[in-house]
Amino acid sequence: MPVTHGVAGSSPVQTARFPLSRGFFIYLMDYFVELGYLGLFIVSFLTATLVPLSPEVMLGILIAKGFNLELCIVIACMGNWLGGVTTYYIGRIGDWKKIEKFFRIKKEKVYSFKEKIDRWGSVAAFFTWLPLGGDILALALGVFKVDAFKVSLWMLIGKSIRFFVVGVLIYYGIDLFTN
Repeated sequence: MPVTHGVAGSSPVQTARFPLSRGFFIYLMDYFVELGYLGLFIVSFLTATLVPLSPEVMLGILIAKGFNLELCIVIACMGNWLGGVTTYYIGRIGDWKKIEKFFRIKKEKVYSFKEKIDRWGSVAAFFTWLPLGGDILALALGVFKVDAFKVSLWMLIGKSIRFFVVGVLIYYGIDLFTN
């Protein structure tokens, strides 16, 4: 039975980067839910590569369906981390025509992170878990060629904490309301 996520209708929704309809979004999320752990990995990866999906929703659905909590957290973290590292390397390659065409991110937006990156260096990668601006920060870290190993490490730490906290809150939140 398809999961509806409580969203009715198919009125257009404009996301920050890509226009999607709610119906298409629900269909897509249903498809990923059917894939289970693989779907969680894909959604987590794509979310960190500038595609607007919700790994938290996927994580919550899978936990509610009885999937293993620890494995869900690890898979969501690894997918999101690898997606962030991919975004970093897209920035490091720095082909602005392709970045602007496919991701609809202007060079000026990425360069707005320069001062923060100059001040914080690779530690700024810790904050790539943030839903607003985290993906662009990962791209900017690559553009400014901040040390890849350190960026990857800080990114992994930040994303691990994010998914651990979210996963535990979802798990115990479900437990609280079902018992």
